[in-house]
Amino acid sequence: MTAFPFTLAATDGLARTGAIKTPRGAIRTPAFMPVGTAGTVKALYMDQVKEAGADIILGNTYHLMLRPGAERVHKLGGLHKFSGWSGPMLTDSGGFQVWSLASLRKMTEEGVRFSSHIDGSRHMLTPERSIEIQADLLGADISMQLDECTPFPCEKDEARASMELSLRWGKRSKAAFGEREGQNLFGIVQGSVYEDLRRESAERLIETGFDGYAVGGLAVGEGFETMCSVLDAVVPHLPGDRPRYLMGVGKPIDLVEAVARGIDMFDCVMPTRSGRHGQAWSDFGPVNLKNARFAEDTRPLDERVDCPASRDYSRAYLHHLVRAGEYLAAMLLSWHNIAYYQSLMARMRAAIAEGRFADFRKDFNARWDSGSFE
Repeated sequence: MTAFPFTLAATDGLARTGAIKTPRGAIRTPAFMPVGTAGTVKALYMDQVKEAGADIILGNTYHLMLRPGAERVHKLGGLHKFSGWSGPMLTDSGGFQVWSLASLRKMTEEGVRFSSHIDGSRHMLTPERSIEIQADLLGADISMQLDECTPFPCEKDEARASMELSLRWGKRSKAAFGEREGQNLFGIVQGSVYEDLRRESAERLIETGFDGYAVGGLAVGEGFETMCSVLDAVVPHLPGDRPRYLMGVGKPIDLVEAVARGIDMFDCVMPTRSGRHGQAWSDFGPVNLKNARFAEDTRPLDERVDCPASRDYSRAYLHHLVRAGEYLAAMLLSWHNIAYYQSLMARMRAAIAEGRFADFRKDFNARWDSGSFE
């Protein structure tokens, strides 16, 4: 029995819409989780994130355990109180960040020993320690098992060994988490681009038993078509009564195509990272506000998005802010991007509920392929 009921309101093909009911509020699905790496969604107030339509945000175990420290966050009331976010929160396990520190870590059966990128201090992250940080100290509503993000490209034997390690760590994560009334634990499917390994990973995770199931190890260089093929292979093997979460993805077209394949949850740094680099997102793809064509364009950025940053500032002004290197550029473009992503999820939820998702998907792909942002 999962701590948080997950109910489906409608399906349209493989696409589905529903809600995860938590004590801190409902998470409407499909859902996009803005990434709050260090207890903050970069360049935004939490009120802005909420008003943009986000039901849930993501916290980062690796960064918070190093600074200010998980024990300190706990002493200060937990991550919700510390950050000022009152809604549901999911934390990653720290595995991906540690995996990316190839020159600073050593991986063993026990866990990962690594050096902090901040001050060189030594740390050990095990499945048990990851759960302690996420569930007990940070107070996450949804915690993730510790896993190894399989490198890409890799040989099949290497992918299997990595998958097997993640499965063993998943069992240890589940044992450490135990049974909790007010928190959930998700398992993570690995297996690189090998479809039989992905299916096996899913089946064995289900035997262990988790409250939800994530697909990890994608958006690491495999490409759009391969990502879609992996989802085609694995999603049908995940339980229909549990949330399905595609980790670290991605561009708007990725979200639409993943929802079409039955994915319910997403996270990605792209909206805020792009905003800090002068880029806005739209149904037509990325929009580079550094481009000289916007220098005298008095139109708002995107009136279709219900957000002050999208409708109340001219493209010319945003162009000026970006070119001048003003802080306000990152703030406004990040705000727009978060609101755009939430708008996209809301439009998909409505299309699924009304039985017109196939048409929505077709029209969206046509806009994306045209790239004709005006």
